[in-house]
Amino acid sequence: MNEPHIAARKPAVLELDPGTYWWCRCGKSADQPFCDGSHKGSGFRPEKLELAEQTKVWLCQCKHTGNAPHCDGTHKRLPA
Repeated sequence: MNEPHIAARKPAVLELDPGTYWWCRCGKSADQPFCDGSHKGSGFRPEKLELAEQTKVWLCQCKHTGNAPHCDGTHKRLPA
């Protein structure tokens, strides 16, 4: 599997309603930070995020987090 594409070097800070979301793992989705199917054929698969109540989240957009789909600050340590 290839390295994911860095969609952005900052998290997407969102207030999400209860429900199921699919976080883009490949970084190529046009609907960041969510999956739009752009990963097909790449070996990447989206990460499921289920929320039971309205929640403020910081979703990773660099795609290198160790706590997917949540940002862990890894974007600050990636080479330019």
